Amino acid sequence: MNETAKMYVAEALEKTPLLQTLGLNDAEKIKIIEFHFTEIMQALGLDLQDDSLKDTPKRVAKMYVEEIFSGLNPLNEPSISLFENKYGYQKMLVEKDITLFSYCEHHFVPIIGKAHVAYIPGKQVIGLSKINRLVQYYAKRPQVQEKLTIQISEALKEILQHQDVAVLIEADHLCVASRGIKDTNSITITSSYSGQFEQESIKQEFLSYIHHNK
Repeated sequence: MNETAKMYVAEALEKTPLLQTLGLNDAEKIKIIEFHFTEIMQALGLDLQDDSLKDTPKRVAKMYVEEIFSGLNPLNEPSISLFENKYGYQKMLVEKDITLFSYCEHHFVPIIGKAHVAYIPGKQVIGLSKINRLVQYYAKRPQVQEKLTIQISEALKEILQHQDVAVLIEADHLCVASRGIKDTNSITITSSYSGQFEQESIKQEFLSYIHHNK
């Protein structure tokens, strides 16, 4: 695959398919989802007069908009703090075992796992908590793991203004574990290596930190 083709593939994977003209605020989204989830529950034959079920459509709507799919709202994109690399630190910085909760865009069931992120500092370093926040922002939307990996990597490269970034995600997909094949043992691993991390020695150093026992 030539460089132009690679660029188009990366751009396609990086973007979450959104209706840019939708223009609804969160309250309007919640109202619409509540209405339609009521329809879904009634189609399933559930009695929404029951005390345990009557507020479920509203709870689900708020959860979708304010929590598990909050990454669809660009207003929720985290503000990323960069600091001058006063110490001249030039070695790898790894943030491992970042808790990951996302939702499969094919069946809307959970993806549960952990992300490992690394970069080699240049003139600036990123606040550690901001790496976690960036992972969570892209995770909180309907996803496929390959796309999520690339989105995190591309966002970090844009923030840091260099290519020396690595991202590896290990996750369980409940669309595999709880339905279909119902395989509860398999795990999915995706990775993205750029810049210096494409060198085998640097990549292996990163992997050794990930697999190092606490």
